[in-house]
Amino acid sequence: MRDAANIADVAALQPDYLGFIFYEKSPRFVGADFKMPDLPNGVKRVGVFVNEKTENIFQRIERYKLDFVQLHGNETVRECDVLHTKGVRVIKAFSVDDGFDFDVTKSFETYVHYFLFDTKGKYFGGNAKTFDWSLLRRYNQAVPFFLSGGISPENISAVRELQGLNIHAIDVNSGVEDHPAFKNVSKVKAIQEVINAL
Repeated sequence: MRDAANIADVAALQPDYLGFIFYEKSPRFVGADFKMPDLPNGVKRVGVFVNEKTENIFQRIERYKLDFVQLHGNETVRECDVLHTKGVRVIKAFSVDDGFDFDVTKSFETYVHYFLFDTKGKYFGGNAKTFDWSLLRRYNQAVPFFLSGGISPENISAVRELQGLNIHAIDVNSGVEDHPAFKNVSKVKAIQEVINAL
C-alpha cells in the first residue's frame, strides 16, 4: 500500500499486517518519497523486498519502523541469518507450483518467523493466480505460514480446506485491489468476515 487515505481506511479494519513494497520494479512500489503514516496499535508494518542488499533493508527498517521484512526473491539462508541475528523478524516467501520441493524450506527454519507460500509465475509475487492449495499438505508444517496468491472474496471460502495445517495468515493483494496498490475496503472486509467465521 502507498496511498495515505487508503492505508488509513484499511488500517481501520484492524488487519494484523499491512505490506509496503520496496521493490522498484513492482507496480506497487511505494516510491522514493514515501512517508509511513501512523497506524493503529496492533497493525504491524511489513516491508517487502526482492533481492535487496542487506544494508538497504536495515536502512528501511530504521526509516519506516518496520516490524517485519518479507523477502520475496532468491535470498539465501545466510542473508536470513544476518537479519535474524540482528533481531529482524523475517517472512521468507517461496513460489509454489506442482513441482515445488518443500524440503528447500528446511534450511531456513531457524532464521525466519514465518514462511509465505505464493503462486509461482512470471513476477516476484502479484501474479493474481492461486496455486493448488492441497500441495501444502506436503509441507512439514514446522514454521507457521502465510498463504498468498490470487486470494479474493470469490475464493476465500476454500481456505476451510486448510484446517489442521500450520497456517498463520492470509496475504491478500491483487484480489482486493481496484488498481495496483489501492485496496477495495469492502473486499478486504468481506475476506475478514469469512476468516473470522472459521
